[in-house]
Amino acid sequence: MHARNSSLSLYIEGSLLCFEEKLRNKKITFRMEFDRVQAIASLSFDKQAIPEVIRPEKDQPDRVQTIASLSFDKEAIPQEFIRPEKEQPAITTFRGLAPEIPAIDLSEPDQEKLVGLIADASKEWGIFQVINHGIPSDLIAELQGVGQKFFELPQEEKEVCARPRDSKSIEGYGSKLQKDPQEKKSWVDHLFHRIWPPPSINYQFWPENPPSYREVTKEYAKHMRDVVDKLFTTLSLGLGLEGHVLKEAAGSEQIEYMLKINYYPPCPRPDLTLGVVAHTDLSAITILVPNEVPGLQIFKDDQWIEAKYIPDALIIHIGDQIEILSNGKYKAVLHRTTVAKDRARMSWPVFLEPPGELVVGPLPQFINKDNPPKFKSKKFKDYTYCKLNKLPQ
Repeated sequence: MHARNSSLSLYIEGSLLCFEEKLRNKKITFRMEFDRVQAIASLSFDKQAIPEVIRPEKDQPDRVQTIASLSFDKEAIPQEFIRPEKEQPAITTFRGLAPEIPAIDLSEPDQEKLVGLIADASKEWGIFQVINHGIPSDLIAELQGVGQKFFELPQEEKEVCARPRDSKSIEGYGSKLQKDPQEKKSWVDHLFHRIWPPPSINYQFWPENPPSYREVTKEYAKHMRDVVDKLFTTLSLGLGLEGHVLKEAAGSEQIEYMLKINYYPPCPRPDLTLGVVAHTDLSAITILVPNEVPGLQIFKDDQWIEAKYIPDALIIHIGDQIEILSNGKYKAVLHRTTVAKDRARMSWPVFLEPPGELVVGPLPQFINKDNPPKFKSKKFKDYTYCKLNKLPQ
C-alpha cells in the first residue's frame, strides 16, 4: 500500500470557502459559498490564535474587521494583538478621579480670553475640545453615517479602495501604518485619503459606495476650512506672534487635510489590546470627531486617563509640527485608543499636514542663546518617513 502523496489546504476568498488539494503534480480547487460566522464557530482550534484555515490567502491582507467577525472563541484574541503588560489598558488605565480635557467655546466674543484659553490648553494638555465651531451637527452626523456604511460593505467592496502593497503613500483602505518593533498589531482598520486642497486629492481612494460619501465629505472639508483658520490664528496669537505666522510656517494654502476613518471592531478581550498604541500625531493640528463609544485616552500627569466627549464638539490635538515650530512651547499630546467588547468604536480625525517638500523647524522668534533649538529642521516628508518607520529624528 502506497502512501498518498497529497496535501489539503483551506482558505477564504471573499465569501467563498476554498478547499485545495495537491495530488502529485495536480492541484484541484473547490469553492463554495458559506456563512463565515457559523462555519468558523464550528471549528475547533487553538484558543489563543487564529488558525491558517480561516486566514486569507497569502496574497490577501488580514483585516481586523474580518478577524473580529469570526466567532471562534468569545474570550480570546490572536496572540499578535496582545500588548505587553506595561501597555495593557486593564493594568495601565487610571481609575480614580481625573481631570477632564479643557472645553472651549470657539464663538467666545472676547478674543483675548479665547486666545488665552487655547494657548493654556495647548501648553498644559496638548488637547482640547471646541464647541460652537460652526460645523453643523447634522453634517457631522452625515459624515459619520457614510463612514459607518462604508465599513458595513462586503469586504471585496472595501478592498477596491485598498492601499496598494508597494505604495509609499498612506492613502487608502488598510490595517497597518506604523512599523511595530514588537511585531504586534493594533485592533483597527482604517480608510485614509486627502480631502483638501483639490489638487492633492486622489479620488481612487474615495469610496463610490455609499453614493453620498463624496458629496458629504466635500461639504465637511469646505466647513472645516474656517475652523482651521481660526485655530491657526489663535495659536499664533497665543505665542505672541501675528495671527498669520503659524499657518504660513505650516504651508499656508498648501496645507493638506488628511481624513482618516478609524474602525475599531468589537473585541473579545479589550483589556489586552489597543486600537492605536501610544503616540503623538505627526501633523500640525488634528481635528477629530468620535462616535459615542469611549476609547480615547490621554497621558497626563504620568497617568492614562479617559477623555470624556462633549456631543458635537471637535477634539483638537496639537501635533508634532506645531510643537516643533513653537520650539516646545506647545505640546503634542501623547494619546492612545482602547476598544470595546460589544460595540464598534469609530473616529474621524482630519490631520492638517505641511506639504512634503516644506522644511519645518523651530521658528527664529523662539531661538536665542538661552533657548537653543530643541528640534532639527527637516522636510516634512522626511519627518514622516522617520516617524512611521520608528527611526530617530
